[in-house]
Amino acid sequence: MARILIIGAGLAGMSAAYELRETLGTGHAITVLGNGERFSFTPSNPWLAVGWRKAEEFTLDAGTYLAKRDIGFVPHAAAQIDATTNTVVAEGGERFGYDYLLICTGPKLAFEDVPGSDPAGGSTHSVCTTPHAEQAWTAYQRFLENPGPVLIGAVQGASCFGPAYEFALILDADLRKRKLRDRVPMTFVTSEPYIGHMGLGGVGDSKGLMESEFRQRHIKWITNAKVAEVRPGEARVIEHDDGAQPRHEHVLPFGYAMLLPAFKGVDAVAAVEGLCNPRGFVLVDKHQRSLKYPRIFAAGVCIAIPPVESTPIPTGAPKTGFMIESMVTTIVRNIAAELNGEAADFEGTWNAVCLADMGDSGVAFVALPQMPPRNVTWARKGKWVHLAKVAFEKYFLFKMRHGTSEPIYEKYVMKALGIERLKHDGH
Repeated sequence: MARILIIGAGLAGMSAAYELRETLGTGHAITVLGNGERFSFTPSNPWLAVGWRKAEEFTLDAGTYLAKRDIGFVPHAAAQIDATTNTVVAEGGERFGYDYLLICTGPKLAFEDVPGSDPAGGSTHSVCTTPHAEQAWTAYQRFLENPGPVLIGAVQGASCFGPAYEFALILDADLRKRKLRDRVPMTFVTSEPYIGHMGLGGVGDSKGLMESEFRQRHIKWITNAKVAEVRPGEARVIEHDDGAQPRHEHVLPFGYAMLLPAFKGVDAVAAVEGLCNPRGFVLVDKHQRSLKYPRIFAAGVCIAIPPVESTPIPTGAPKTGFMIESMVTTIVRNIAAELNGEAADFEGTWNAVCLADMGDSGVAFVALPQMPPRNVTWARKGKWVHLAKVAFEKYFLFKMRHGTSEPIYEKYVMKALGIERLKHDGH
């Protein structure tokens, strides 16, 4: 019997637990360490921040549903990993041994990179976590009583640009519904070299599509931007040219601000010698296995992916929801193969799919695979994107409640778009 330990109870960790149980059966012990009691569907956070969702609509008690599949759950994050003895110590002090360790921790939010940008200070906000989105919603309600300038964007080193665009667009839509948009100047700041870059070097005509959308909605933008600091009611932003030289310094006043931070690896993972790159992201091979520790696999935002291209201001490569599921399936198939004495050589497709909601419409970005050269690349706008995003939320929560790893949404909708989890060279 193998002991499989999963660190993290988010999109990657919960999916991995269910898929492992479904694939391996009941003959192996599976345990999940989560940072708190609840699973949260992170892509719904922008809706929460404008009051379009309540947290209880897209969160659930992880332990209750995992137990139904005979999966152990401990509501404490990992405090220490000893990869030489195959043990993990949880924050509660409990020690766990493992035969296989899956690191699915998500990121540490590096607010310290930009002074004053931590939501704990109250000047600016984030939609990276559900508690942050709840705080953003509380602040937004106060803002509505006295509207003013809005600042939205992603700082230098950020890799997750989709939620910034999505939040700008749904905030615009919400303000128009409230008949307040004319009182709210909006500025979008980003480390990307152009609007629609997305950390992917552009996807189809994403540049033209997103610039047109911003112009139509009267959203100004500053690219190649470094946020030097955030002070109460204003941010100092330095715009650079294509040679990375400072071109203009902006002092942008705001009544409300949401800035996505850069990511790092969580402390317990980053501290393991030889496991991570200097930012604390896990170094893995094409089979999602650690380069140094063969009993460790990793999936999700916690893994190291090189930038798609060099940009004047540093940008990271995003890890989207479907890409994360591709990583999870790769790990599960490789562990199953190894336990059966077969070649553990499955590879994920790493297809990038981003659905950005805009209220009653949306924009979809598809890059197959994420890293160029690509087989497929396009960006499209339409009401169907909004419906697809809502459907993805409902189906993913269905998966989490019923313990299934691949419901009809992925079997039919994604396959119809030519999007699959695994490469098929010989598998």
